[in-house]
Amino acid sequence: MNIGYVVGESTPSSVMTITSSTLAVGKYVIIGSGTDKLLGLVEHSKVSSSAMDDAKDYHSAQEATKVASMDLRDKGYASKIMLLGTLDTLQKEKPRLPDIPPEPGTAIYEAKSKDLEGIFGPNGEKWIRVGSLLRDAQTVVKIDVNKIISRHLGILAMTGMGKSNLVSLLAKRIGQLNGTVVIFDYHDDYASLGMQGVNSLEARINPRLLDPESLSEVLEIRDNATVQQRIVRMAFTAQVRKSGNFWVALDGQVDLISNTEEKNRREYMHSGRRVRDKIEDARRNYSDIFDPGIIDPVSLIREGRINVISVSSLTEKQANVAVSHYLQEILADRKKSTRSAYSGSKESSTVRFSLPIMVVLEEAHVFIPKGEDTRAKYWAARIAREGRKFGIGLAVISQRPRSIDPMILGQMGSLAVMRLVQQDDQGQVASSTESISEGLIKQLASLNVGDALLVGQWVRLPSAVHIDAVPEKIAGYDHDAVSQWNIAKEYEKTSSVSTQNLIRQDMMD
Repeated sequence: MNIGYVVGESTPSSVMTITSSTLAVGKYVIIGSGTDKLLGLVEHSKVSSSAMDDAKDYHSAQEATKVASMDLRDKGYASKIMLLGTLDTLQKEKPRLPDIPPEPGTAIYEAKSKDLEGIFGPNGEKWIRVGSLLRDAQTVVKIDVNKIISRHLGILAMTGMGKSNLVSLLAKRIGQLNGTVVIFDYHDDYASLGMQGVNSLEARINPRLLDPESLSEVLEIRDNATVQQRIVRMAFTAQVRKSGNFWVALDGQVDLISNTEEKNRREYMHSGRRVRDKIEDARRNYSDIFDPGIIDPVSLIREGRINVISVSSLTEKQANVAVSHYLQEILADRKKSTRSAYSGSKESSTVRFSLPIMVVLEEAHVFIPKGEDTRAKYWAARIAREGRKFGIGLAVISQRPRSIDPMILGQMGSLAVMRLVQQDDQGQVASSTESISEGLIKQLASLNVGDALLVGQWVRLPSAVHIDAVPEKIAGYDHDAVSQWNIAKEYEKTSSVSTQNLIRQDMMD
């Protein structure tokens, strides 16, 4: 059924329409008929009333409401439609925009599920389901998982809008394909991920494997404590690295340097004591994280599994060092694996990851911050640039796109953007991709929980989607504090009653 017409000036990429009722943003429509049908996406919609335009006070508004309700011509419904291509070429997987714009007066129709299902839900192993169209729950939306691995992914949204649910869904789907996923879990959002194939790990740091600068970072030595850092560099000798009792050897070497250094002797003695205090603090507070006995923490990652590596127990600096170590080792290993696969060399017997792998960086603004150099950022940037060649997909997740390094964000070939209110965040998204129009950017603030705009190479068309919920994801939701307090109070009453019942009556007499 005809629902409206093209009006005003048209271009091959967008048209303005007048319709009989409001068109919801994110809805798909058909423009024209016969062999010239075009598919369009509503990116802006507005309603106006001639009668209400003249209302200047409460009473005139009340009168205008009555007039407007009796006049069928009073309301005007206008929309801006982004043209996505001719319908037949989209259904044949060869999208093509029209050569000439639709003429004013061209009819508008609702797009039916049978028009859309082949476009948004193609068949094939590489296409995995993530949800359904926001304005048409009957139409399944799938994404090309190969494009995540080869061209990377950004998931951006305010907190509580469904980022970790989407990560869990992608991990679940990739796990069902026997793929390998590594999630660096900053807030233990995935600690209770109740699905098959999950390999939960605590991040471990073997201090022997670090360079002196990284060792200073995990010991929490300040950047401007130059003498302390110099002492660590001098003390971290090859002999200390190989020592059976690493911490004792390092502590002894620091003590030796600080007491024998002649130049600025008092300063070295003072700084040496500070370094030894730092070593003692690290051993006491993080004894389960710093493990000089572990040979290779990265080898604990399992291929074909969803590997959740918790970094929640680490400080920000320590997490940075740990994540950079894992990223560096994964990239080096995949390079070795790829080279040996091409050359047929014996190196293939020593690689840990023989197959493509997806790495998920939660709270990405912590590890790849804008305007600041970190070790994790260096290796994440390397993977963003080189990962495609070696089968490493990088997914960066953040509620603060404005705080992420724009160069790395710009390398993300696909984006899932959920609700974003801050204009700075919206501007960062707009500058990082050409796949999302200004009209859609303005609608980001109105998305509900679980709604997302999918753009980029992993989808055939910009898609307004409601993401499937993952029931196996237990943690990460908002706490129902009131219910938890009430339950605790009930337990307290029960406990009190039970205790009283345990007291023997004869002992009370």
